Amino acid sequence: MLQIPFFSRPICLFCMLDCKIDVLLGKMEVDQAIRGSDDMRLKTKYNNAIYVIQRALALYSIEEVALSFNGGKDSTVLLHLLRAGYFLHKGEQSCSNGGLTSFPLRTIYFESPSAFPEINTFTYDAASRYGLQLDIIRSDFKSGLENLFKANPIRAIFLGVRIGDPTAVGQEQFSPSSPGWPPFMRVNPILDWSYRDVWAFLLTCKVQYCSLYDQGYTSIGSIHDTTPNSLLCISDSSGHKEKFKPAYLLSDGRSERAGRVKKCSPISQSSPVAEDGLDDPESQVKRMRTGSAIAVGDEILSGAVQDELGPLLCRKLRSIGWSVSQTTVVRNDIDSVAEEVERQKSSNDLIFIYGGVGPLHSDVTSAGVAKAFGVRLAPDEEFEEYLRHVIGKHFTGDRNEMALLPEGITELLHHENLSVPLIKCQNVVLLTATNPTELEKEWECLVDFTKSVLTLMEPYESKSLTTHLSDVEIAQSLSKLCMQYPDLNIVCHRKSRAGPLVISFEGKEEARIESAAEALRKKFQDGVFSET
Repeated sequence: MLQIPFFSRPICLFCMLDCKIDVLLGKMEVDQAIRGSDDMRLKTKYNNAIYVIQRALALYSIEEVALSFNGGKDSTVLLHLLRAGYFLHKGEQSCSNGGLTSFPLRTIYFESPSAFPEINTFTYDAASRYGLQLDIIRSDFKSGLENLFKANPIRAIFLGVRIGDPTAVGQEQFSPSSPGWPPFMRVNPILDWSYRDVWAFLLTCKVQYCSLYDQGYTSIGSIHDTTPNSLLCISDSSGHKEKFKPAYLLSDGRSERAGRVKKCSPISQSSPVAEDGLDDPESQVKRMRTGSAIAVGDEILSGAVQDELGPLLCRKLRSIGWSVSQTTVVRNDIDSVAEEVERQKSSNDLIFIYGGVGPLHSDVTSAGVAKAFGVRLAPDEEFEEYLRHVIGKHFTGDRNEMALLPEGITELLHHENLSVPLIKCQNVVLLTATNPTELEKEWECLVDFTKSVLTLMEPYESKSLTTHLSDVEIAQSLSKLCMQYPDLNIVCHRKSRAGPLVISFEGKEEARIESAAEALRKKFQDGVFSET
């Protein structure tokens, strides 16, 4: 058969051959597979991700962007989205310029000695198959990026971070790098994708992924902290080696990280923590955590109902070593909620908001949070399904207002003891509790999310002294004591005007508390103070 070299064919045939070029280079096998699918949710997620990618490629030149790839399922999805997005972005000029012949996106790979061999093999195979330009980092990620940026500056890095990942807290589709890191824009096209969305994409597009996922691994970290997911184990009465179903058969995405082994010691910065993203060094720093509480309710402001949840939340936060900055009550009004969340979100690690979640006209919390973050309310398919099971015949179908959640920033916190997951929007947690008993239950579930939501700190120690001294007699000594011990919280109160004065010392170090109490005793005669 006569072989005609491609370059010798008439130019007018380029458009006729466009489909073959697209298939070769990665557009059609992904784009056409998704567009031919009946999965409307997947199509929506795909279109949104492609929009983010094309927006980034319009803002930055191809030489200024890179892909962070580590062989995991999320970054594999991102790789193929980028291939499709790149060729769609360049599609109009491909005919006039003689066709696209490469995928010139730089790819950053952190090669760790604790990585699975299968991950390394898959990564290098993918680089060869798709012509990726690998920049390999063998030092810690931060130092590696700094050295990489000196040689070849990068303005934006595409990450496979999804809401629910440990590194996703506070991130948006476009988020600047953390303080102390080289400056670049983190681009997160699949931030709002679920476990189900990831596997729907991989299986629909029929692309290759790491073989570990066919062996029951559902979330892959290092060889030291990752095992196959026990929920996929196939029972074998013969006692032979355990077998596992593939990862895409995991029916409940809430258990995606069930194969991750909890570590007792802190993870060093040289080890990658997230499956598909850059680890944030701030997450490893044992700093003070601050929380606040917002109650939504005209009934509280009118005095018809007493707020019982705010004080209980304060006690709960203090019990895990957190500081509480404030508790506030706002009206059942979208603007009031939005203004208060906007005011508090940058000065607190977490904000707990309650009293306005439900189907009533006065339940405006979700809308207020959405407005505070500048996003719209959109139907959440996963949350809607939970509501359908709980509400049953009273479910209002596609127009269920309770299933409208802030778009792109919402994470559902699933727990086996909750019939409906809690809602977390960046650093705002929406509580559904209406009484102390319900809050106790939700708090117990929140404590289980120590990686993605609550960080357990050193608990506060406390000591109280009582005295019948008057406020005037003790005021000056207490003022000096507060200056002498700025690390302690020293507060006073009386249960009644004629009752004794209670002086409480609170801090993280018992020795400092004892020292402050003893310093106060020495300023007065023996027997003036007694311990409670």
